[in-house]
Amino acid sequence: MVKTAKLALEDGTILKGEGFGAETVKSGEIVFSTAMTGYVESLTDPSFKGQILMSTYPLEGNYGVSSDWYQSDDIKVEAYIVRQVCKDPFHPKSEKTLSEFLEEFNVPGISNIDTRALTLKIRERGSMKAAVANIDISNEELMKIVEEQPRIEDMKLVDKVTVKEPKIIKERQEYNVAVIDCGVKKNILKNLAKQGVGITLVPSSTSAQEIFDLDVDGVLVSSGPGNPENVDNIQDTIREVAQKLPVAGICLGQQIIALTYGAKIYKMKFGHRGSNQPVKDLESGQVYMTSQNHSFTVDEESIKGTDLEITQINLNDGTPEAIKHKELPISCIQYHPEAGPGPHDSKQFFEEFVETIKNY
Repeated sequence: MVKTAKLALEDGTILKGEGFGAETVKSGEIVFSTAMTGYVESLTDPSFKGQILMSTYPLEGNYGVSSDWYQSDDIKVEAYIVRQVCKDPFHPKSEKTLSEFLEEFNVPGISNIDTRALTLKIRERGSMKAAVANIDISNEELMKIVEEQPRIEDMKLVDKVTVKEPKIIKERQEYNVAVIDCGVKKNILKNLAKQGVGITLVPSSTSAQEIFDLDVDGVLVSSGPGNPENVDNIQDTIREVAQKLPVAGICLGQQIIALTYGAKIYKMKFGHRGSNQPVKDLESGQVYMTSQNHSFTVDEESIKGTDLEITQINLNDGTPEAIKHKELPISCIQYHPEAGPGPHDSKQFFEEFVETIKNY
């Protein structure tokens, strides 16, 4: 039996489709990703907390779901929108269907939506508040849910995804790293572990002294969801830690570091989400294809007059993709070097960070 589902947008648009996943109602900010594969990794990426994800690729679910592909312990998106969902997937690792996966974590999905037209609407109008309902609900009730949903820039989303206490990911080695968890992906920790360092994951609210007490040799500020200005105390921690230890940042980590040293942040119209964003290194001239997932970015003009400098730019829109401190051992990137999903062009980020630690 086909379940009717509804998608409501804050501009008053209400679309009907076919429901899959959990029978519930969820609201969030609607965003789109252009990645052609990796729906499991995207759905479990903590950076999507508070958002309703739409895939521009027309068929999702065709290779099923495996827990090997999770980037966190559960689904982080609020709801999922697709053109067509595959009900009979095939893959040797597949453990369940996409619909069963969403149902397991109480996340609604809606299919049979014209995702091409909806993508164009978001590109023109910008990301909007939205809601997906897989239950019987009036249009008026659904729109009220949309209207009452807080804006993503006003929410403290990192608090919802960070660990509650320090967690050892890899036992102590010759060199050791503290990862400040703003919503870290498992692939970040895996790629860092491959560099032969010990890893301790710490809450986003961890103080500089608590990090020093761990006796680590470097600090990585992870990726994560929402507005970097809403992460409590973290700028004070970075400012103090960077006086003694190398610091690196990924995605939200770059934005937080930029704020720490006087730059400004702004919310993009519809952000960067996908696996094919071209990034140019200004020193070498090399171009990387990168995986990205962010709504906010560093204001290029605001870098001037600070102790920061831009080292890489996005070739589509010129936004800063990497920055470093002119004097302190601080470097960060806006994209995801660990992929999951996406290309592996920039995995050397982890090697360079550990090399900085060894040389410091």
